[in-house]
Amino acid sequence: MPATQKPMRYGHTEGHTDVCFDDSGSCMVTCGSDGDVRIWEDLDDDDPKSINVGEKAYSCALKCGKLVTAVSNNTIQVHTFPEGVPDGILTRFTTNANHVVFNRDGTKIAAGSGDFLVKVVDVMDCSQQKTFRGHEAPVLSLSFDPKDIFLASASCDGSVRVWQISDQTCAISWSLLQKVNDVINAKSICRLAWQPKSGKLLAVPVEKSVKLYRRETWSNQFDLSDNFISQTLNIVTWSPCGQYLAAGSINGLIIVWNVETKECMERVKHEKGYAICGLAWHPTCARIAYTDTEGNLGLLENVCNPTGKISSSKVTSRVEKDYNDLFDGDDTSNVGDFLNDNAVETPSFSKRIINDDEDDDIMLASGRPRHRSHFLEDDENSVDITMLKTGSSLLKEKEEDDQADSIYNLPVVTSQRPFYDGPMPTPRQKPFQSGSTPLHLTHRFMVWNSVGIIRCYNDEQDNAIDVEFHDTSIHHATHLSNTLNYTIADLSHEAILLACESTDELASKLHCLHFSSWDSSKEWIVDMPQNEDIEAICLGHGWAAAATSALLLRLFSIGGVQKEIFSLPGPVVSMAGHGEQLFIVYHRGTGFDGDQCLGVYLLQMGKEKKQILHGDPLPLTKKSYLVWVGFSAEGTPCFVDSEGIVRMLNRGLGNTWTPVCNTREHCKGKSDHYWVVGIHENPQQLRCIPCKGSRFPPTLPRPAVAILSFKLPFCQIATEKGQMEEQFWRSVMFHNHLDYLAKNGYEYEESTKNQAIKEQQELLLKMLALSCKLEREFRCVELADLMTQNAVNLAIKYASRSRRLILAQRLSELAVEKAAELAATQVEEEEEEEDFRKKLNAGYSTTPTEWSQPKLRNQVEEEAEDTGEPDDTEEKSEIPIHGQNPFSKSATTSDVPAVKSDAVTSSNQGRVNPFKVSASSKEPAISVNSGRSTNILDNMNKSYKKSTTLNRATNDEKSPVIKPLVPKPRSKQASAVSYFQKRTSQADKTEEVKEENPKNSSSETPAMCPQNTENQRPKTGFQMWLEENRSNILSDNPDFTDEADIIKEGMLRFRILSTKERKAWTTKAKGGTPSDGAEAKKRKHVADESQETEHQEEKAKENLNLPKRQKPLDLSTNQKLSAFAFKQE
Repeated sequence: MPATQKPMRYGHTEGHTDVCFDDSGSCMVTCGSDGDVRIWEDLDDDDPKSINVGEKAYSCALKCGKLVTAVSNNTIQVHTFPEGVPDGILTRFTTNANHVVFNRDGTKIAAGSGDFLVKVVDVMDCSQQKTFRGHEAPVLSLSFDPKDIFLASASCDGSVRVWQISDQTCAISWSLLQKVNDVINAKSICRLAWQPKSGKLLAVPVEKSVKLYRRETWSNQFDLSDNFISQTLNIVTWSPCGQYLAAGSINGLIIVWNVETKECMERVKHEKGYAICGLAWHPTCARIAYTDTEGNLGLLENVCNPTGKISSSKVTSRVEKDYNDLFDGDDTSNVGDFLNDNAVETPSFSKRIINDDEDDDIMLASGRPRHRSHFLEDDENSVDITMLKTGSSLLKEKEEDDQADSIYNLPVVTSQRPFYDGPMPTPRQKPFQSGSTPLHLTHRFMVWNSVGIIRCYNDEQDNAIDVEFHDTSIHHATHLSNTLNYTIADLSHEAILLACESTDELASKLHCLHFSSWDSSKEWIVDMPQNEDIEAICLGHGWAAAATSALLLRLFSIGGVQKEIFSLPGPVVSMAGHGEQLFIVYHRGTGFDGDQCLGVYLLQMGKEKKQILHGDPLPLTKKSYLVWVGFSAEGTPCFVDSEGIVRMLNRGLGNTWTPVCNTREHCKGKSDHYWVVGIHENPQQLRCIPCKGSRFPPTLPRPAVAILSFKLPFCQIATEKGQMEEQFWRSVMFHNHLDYLAKNGYEYEESTKNQAIKEQQELLLKMLALSCKLEREFRCVELADLMTQNAVNLAIKYASRSRRLILAQRLSELAVEKAAELAATQVEEEEEEEDFRKKLNAGYSTTPTEWSQPKLRNQVEEEAEDTGEPDDTEEKSEIPIHGQNPFSKSATTSDVPAVKSDAVTSSNQGRVNPFKVSASSKEPAISVNSGRSTNILDNMNKSYKKSTTLNRATNDEKSPVIKPLVPKPRSKQASAVSYFQKRTSQADKTEEVKEENPKNSSSETPAMCPQNTENQRPKTGFQMWLEENRSNILSDNPDFTDEADIIKEGMLRFRILSTKERKAWTTKAKGGTPSDGAEAKKRKHVADESQETEHQEEKAKENLNLPKRQKPLDLSTNQKLSAFAFKQE
């Protein structure tokens, strides 16, 4: 029967850890670098007795009720066992003692230290001491001869010595090890051991084998090795009978040999591959306790069990237990991957002969018993080459085996199947509730989320459930009796949901306490069908869900009405609900080599039910498992794996998963973890509880919540470029939820989105300035492509100031393209709006005349632009849906947007800039002198006294005053198309130039403008010209049916007119102003260069609707520089 590996337990902080059994084997004793000695009644002991013996404990030994420890204060101390009362100091060294051992009868101890000395001390009379000198480096390990004649020692000087105890002389010395100057530099601690009882052999681990030396002759009898040993062996220990020898390596492999036959009996691999530094064989049972250098304690059972085979049914049931028990004893070891934290048995390697007729003997290379159906069946007469090679050795083993067993009834060559050496299946993790602690604890958290905490107490005094709300205004704290033994719970603003497993008498039950109900009946209970257990539950807004062992997901209303039911593709792992969203994680297959194979469903549970994620694979870190599933406070799905990686759904990248935080980076020790309780996107906060030496917190004392920051795993994060890239994309990702909320008709703060866009554009401008400094002009254009049109205009200005005219040219072309795209988008949205208006039912609208009202067109268009799907927001907002903020939907369209104002851009220039791009933009302007700007950006404010003010309406703003090098007429199409529509209202926003102190250049001053002023704007000169010449254009081009085509043709013809003619039309449109002539004189020297943008200035002037008027000033330095830049061409 192969050995079974129990899940490892957290025992001590990381560092060297030692282990031993007491005389009867009733308990295990460990010591570690935390200075504690812990007494474990069993590996599942949740409350081991702890004795503090010093700052660090390097080694411990137990015999006859005496516990001896080598402590960091250079002493060998004695404590009574099991009381742990100090019983004196046996001896002292000048440095730390590295190893201490008892002799066979417990009357003496031997200790070796870093001062090269070995001492043998009488336990009852510590004055009786013997000192052994001869080693030339720190002593690594010691072993008493069972007959008390010899003492073996290993040292960092590379030698292994055998001492004659009586006269303290060296009987023999072998140079076997690598020489080092200290224990911490030693590749192996070389824990050697004498064979029990007879002391016939001395076992010494050397490199990848164990050398066995015969007593008194000191000759090397033989070596024990195995092909699976890839790293140096660290420690050996004998079975009490002296028949078997176990060894542990520095990469976590434990090998057991039969010393007489030299056959490898067991191979067991540490789940995380940590070095084995402690091995102890149970005095009576076939058990081995072991510890690693990370402070973990493990146990092997049924090691070299002489009872032989077990029935096939037992093998099957044990394999099922391996899978079913996973995570039941969750997380008490707190280290490593999922196998460390759960009661799952992992069979070890076995090198036994396999017979084709004996299903129960079939073993994999990893030792996992499998059914014959898991092997590829060979042809009856086929011969395997591996078997031909090993046939002779198998026959030899046959001769040595005395058992008359059917295992050799058939010829060896034809009956032998090859060992399976491929990937091994990973046991599936058990279902869990996010924010809960393991079931086996008497005091545990059933759930801890953003609403409150549910605790469960199950001890001798009470079996009860306490519910506590973070915000007591939602509901007062509640105490519930737990007579039905509820094990799963969830909590929302509306209800408490509980579930229990079925028993022999009772069915599995779903119990809801609907405390927000307005009637007197606050509870309901639903029994599941027979043989169907609830495994996961969750609550949403107005609904509850339960996933069962029958692979069904059952939906209920919050009042108890059974709703839809559907099948899951695999066993559920965990669920979470938020608003109308349901997030389900399930096993979509079997993982291999420690990986879980999970799938995810994301469903929308509103009036229009739809599936967002269709069973997509859930990306986990290698060899990790899921520990938390949930939503951010804003409603974005997130999950955390056992390696501490937090991932969030990136709605802006096709619903992919992006890692946003690694909690392990914030942990001080390897055994420390963070227990996540909540995630917030605005502000960016990861709320979690630090757990020292554990994966989960205790219920008492009340844990303190810590807040961690997010960081995307970008490359070169130490550089300024890497930091800004990470900040930009993190800002983009953490504001995707605003688009989701708008698309689904939820309320949200417009100012939040505006602030996010402002930050993103500032970062892009900084990155562009940095790239410009590094002469990466192509990269600058790439960055500009991510910018809004206003930011591109600022980038053009920056490029021209930096004398990078080619870059400015490219950016100008990009700006024109963006303006043309915006114009085309506006036309499409107008058409879609018309279609929607025709389809709209009057009964759905709370404002029947709103389509005929002079409503701001840009307001409608930009709402559609913000959501990414035009008109969806308005369509949904027309339908009154009552709910709670932030999930309450707006009742009417009028509730959603306020009337958007004109944005004002301040300037010290004496007139409106003639090169202003008139295309409307939904994005805010960005201050160029923000943050860590370059010198040129700073000089733009100081030298030219030009301040770009961040003035914006709620979600819309015109372009700032800019000077593109190559103005093109396409940039004007947006405003032109906006005017020549069938609608009666105009929504083109304007900017007024006013004087402002540069110190206030970054301030935000949104100016609200009444709707009626939009309808009173005078027409521009171009518009009047087009009205008079429309018939000519249509007669020349009878195929023109689209308004945009007429406007394009009109703009081309209008540009051909002379400056005087165009100015005359402008004057005619405005009725003439005294300042026009003066402004025209100022522009004479740049008339040729400003032809194509002249009417933009005029249009800006005619649209001035704000109270403050312009102050005429002299020609500024900015204008002179612009004229100079244009003359370069």
